Amino acid sequence: MKESSILNLIGRLLVNVVALLIVEYLIPGFRLESLGVAIVAAVVIGAVNTFIRPVIQILALPFTVVTLGVAAFVINVLLLMLSAAIVPGFEIDGFLTAAVASIGLALIGAFLHKLAR
Repeated sequence: MKESSILNLIGRLLVNVVALLIVEYLIPGFRLESLGVAIVAAVVIGAVNTFIRPVIQILALPFTVVTLGVAAFVINVLLLMLSAAIVPGFEIDGFLTAAVASIGLALIGAFLHKLAR
């Protein structure tokens, strides 16, 4: 792996950790026990989004088309909840909290990624 690829990966991980910490601060019911948990959660969310999400989105494509994209959002929320279930010390109180957190992570992550360039 090239050095620039590794630095790019570390940069994206750092941005995602910061986004998680900001969302934790802003959204009640979204809890990360420590910085270490935030790092592990960012890695797990990245892995879930890289390996599991594309498969589920392809399988759910007809439903996503029928619901005009709402199904894709629900899938994203459920995968965030799955990530929280996998990582000890990462808790989300419920679906509504996960939905708001998912939107927050997307917006904050996009902003931070643009800022980091």
